[in-house]
Amino acid sequence: MTPPHPVSRFPRGAVRSGVPAGGGKGGEEIDFEALRDALGALRDRERVAERLLASSARHSFDPDTELDWDAPPVDGLWYWPPELVSLYDTPLWYRMSEEQRIDLSRHESAALASLGIWFELILMQLLVRHIYDKAMTSSHVRYALTEIADECRHSMMFARVIRWTGAPAYPVSRRHHNLGRLFKTISTTPGSFTATLLGEEVLDWMQRLTFPDERVQPLIRGVTRIHVVEEARHVRYAREELRRQMLTAPRWEREFTRLSCGEFARIFSVAFVNPEVYTRVGLDRREAVAQVRASEHRRAVMRDGARKLTEFLDGIGVLRGVGRRMWRQSGLLA
Repeated sequence: MTPPHPVSRFPRGAVRSGVPAGGGKGGEEIDFEALRDALGALRDRERVAERLLASSARHSFDPDTELDWDAPPVDGLWYWPPELVSLYDTPLWYRMSEEQRIDLSRHESAALASLGIWFELILMQLLVRHIYDKAMTSSHVRYALTEIADECRHSMMFARVIRWTGAPAYPVSRRHHNLGRLFKTISTTPGSFTATLLGEEVLDWMQRLTFPDERVQPLIRGVTRIHVVEEARHVRYAREELRRQMLTAPRWEREFTRLSCGEFARIFSVAFVNPEVYTRVGLDRREAVAQVRASEHRRAVMRDGARKLTEFLDGIGVLRGVGRRMWRQSGLLA
């Protein structure tokens, strides 16, 4: 379904003379609350940031002290819910022993933590670029710096949990590593926030299934609980800013966002499973990759994980044209 277009990118009263305030140019200040998209009126940028700062003060964690890193893994418990393990419900899964399945979950949890570090390093650079020319004393900038601090702690937490599992780190392929370097160099602001949401929301959906699951290792559940609580603020910040950008950015930038993020969706969907994990647990790598690609269960998991995000992006006009076809090719959009 094609989302409705806003009646006007700049409704009457949306622009007034004065000092630029987060988006105005040429001596004009944009009144974001007068701007509307398919989801309704936009909220004032500073008020959103102030609420997120208050939430950060109440609900932020230090993983080094919050979690029991000295506790050893519990025999027989999973490192990731079995239904979220890539080979679940494939012919190869049914040939594997229970011990081998749990070991695969151990390696896949380490691979996802490795992917998370790669992604958060990109995100932190994009956030720094975003605030570089913003008012340094604004709540909007202050919250961005708070989020960067969160992401630093998350990356250190993910690195520590990889070591705790005893599995190796799983860096993304050299091709994806270099594509990430290119993306963070050429990405525009709306493209940056679209990619941010893609990296955060799919993994967040999986982690919301993980932290209450008593079949999973207590430390893994603790790590995912911290990440879910703090990422909820990051998602809110990115969604609000992306809505503004899709209304105020020039047309070329919105079109470029649709294309670049369609390509990032294709990269992300492939990078989400590192094939090296299959070799590490004694499986035939080519057979395992083929079965994952053919798995309807795995396709459903990825679509379900991205559903809230794709509905949001559809509503604000990101999923259109060639970019929409690229999202379908990624398997994240039905």
